[in-house]
Amino acid sequence: MDNYFLVLYNTFMKDERYMLIVNGLLFTLAVTILAALIGIILGVVLSLMTISDFRPFKNIKSERFAFLRDFNPFTKIALIYITVIRGTPTVVQLLILFNLVFIGVLEAPIFVVAVVGFGLNSAAYVAEIIRAGIQGLDKGQMEAARALGMSYGKAMQVIIIPQAIKKIMPALVSEFIVLFKETSVVGMIGGNDLTKAAREIAASSYRAAEPWLLAALIYLLLTTLFTYFMRKVEKRLKESD
Repeated sequence: MDNYFLVLYNTFMKDERYMLIVNGLLFTLAVTILAALIGIILGVVLSLMTISDFRPFKNIKSERFAFLRDFNPFTKIALIYITVIRGTPTVVQLLILFNLVFIGVLEAPIFVVAVVGFGLNSAAYVAEIIRAGIQGLDKGQMEAARALGMSYGKAMQVIIIPQAIKKIMPALVSEFIVLFKETSVVGMIGGNDLTKAAREIAASSYRAAEPWLLAALIYLLLTTLFTYFMRKVEKRLKESD
């Protein structure tokens, strides 16, 4: 046992290798939190675009162009974005963003690339969660609000969205957990995340099991904590109904 403690000491403490884990965890959490904020903001916009009733050609009289009456450019743009993002792997999106956009055009730090990449990816999933939450509510509530003189935007802000948030909160927390685990691929573009830290410790210490087990344990503990938080929030929301 004493020999194994010595192995652990040499694996993590020698040359302050444990700092790779600490810095990798901070990098992973920072990317996850900022990407989640981008995902929520853009996801709200995309979800509202998908359910909008903006039809610029609805008053066309000609039967030749009758197919344009129901054309909604906002919905089309949002659906194309969601389809493309949900239909391609996250790591492929990250590599395209890194190699084709930021390297040749913007020259952004890897941290920024990671935040933007995962944020854009998360937005597509958040948009579908929010859309499902809004459309799952009784349509009569919007009709009643409009009958009382509320504008569409005011009704969404005061009545629809607050109720939808209660329904979608568990799904949003689940998306946050998925996003947190997906950041493990950021090492593909050179990000110093938790996974890369484990890989570097394994390479320098010639001990593969311990660094990877520690990384897995950290992921497990944090996802368990997030899940516990989700259940507490869900319970409180049910009590407030």
